[in-house]
Amino acid sequence: MDKKRTWQQKLKNAYSRRFKSIEKRVKHVLGEAKVKPGILSLNEMKILTDVLIEEETHTLKEDVERLLEQKEAIERTLQKKSDKLQVTKYKVFNAVEEHLQDEKAIYMLHQIKLQSIDLYDMLSEMVESAIITALEKDTDGDMNNSINEVIKEISYESIKEGSLNTIRVRKILSTILATTIEIAEATPTRAEEILSSTLKGMRSGLIKSINRFKQRLVFMPVEAKHILIEDYDTIIEDLNQTDTLFSQIIVTQASQTSQPIRKILIQLNQEMRYDLEELVLISKETADVIKEKFSNLAKIAVKKADFALHSPKAQEAKRMGIQAWGVAKVALENAIKSAKGAIDKKDK
Repeated sequence: MDKKRTWQQKLKNAYSRRFKSIEKRVKHVLGEAKVKPGILSLNEMKILTDVLIEEETHTLKEDVERLLEQKEAIERTLQKKSDKLQVTKYKVFNAVEEHLQDEKAIYMLHQIKLQSIDLYDMLSEMVESAIITALEKDTDGDMNNSINEVIKEISYESIKEGSLNTIRVRKILSTILATTIEIAEATPTRAEEILSSTLKGMRSGLIKSINRFKQRLVFMPVEAKHILIEDYDTIIEDLNQTDTLFSQIIVTQASQTSQPIRKILIQLNQEMRYDLEELVLISKETADVIKEKFSNLAKIAVKKADFALHSPKAQEAKRMGIQAWGVAKVALENAIKSAKGAIDKKDK
């Protein structure tokens, strides 16, 4: 241990900032500390690099730590403000509703509220409330249509404003279906109706969202196109497998529920496979619009990516890949030598 400390101290004492480049400072340390590369052990090499990195990066480390603390503080503040923004919106809508007497006006207000609030934060509770209300008010046998319509609107309003990517869409639709499954399990006599209506509503909401996205592409301003270009390939890929995504959500949720509900969901999934043509068609049309409108920009993005491959970071990654191969090769050669040595000894 003392030898290690002595070696560390020797290296630190040799370090000097009077040299302007890292290369010169490292060369000075190696010379002053009389480092002989050929006889260094792995542990000594590690101590050498640890000392040099510590001396070269301690100011940068402090800067990074300080910025991370600021980032965490900003994120906490941002979350608090976002929550307050949501609560304030609720209060405004509720205050307006208190002073409305006309049923048509209240309906319009609710429609606007649905479009103005961030639904994802309350998605599960909202779906539960909507389906239970549809069940309770099913006096004219129109529950299926009611659930279908309300789930369609909730799906659409939740998906439409954000990024149209698989992860986000999967989260939204999975949350809606998982909540519906809980209600179906609690209402086994109507489980198939509830689940069937929900799946149809989810499908319609997804179709409506993709269709809106397609319409917006036509009028999307140039400054917003980079949003698509940055994720061009992913969006095209996602759009070409929306039917698969939809089926996967059903199968995944089915695998996590009770046997009776699982059986219903698997059956409904089989039946819906022949009823996803509209989803496939609108997805394909949207992918074609993206290809047509943004193919040139995509080519520019490829050129930028090609340039990035020649950046210092990319070059270092390439170097490290080659070096990692070298380490593995040496380790393998040593293992072979050891094994051969053991066999030779045994033969003797």
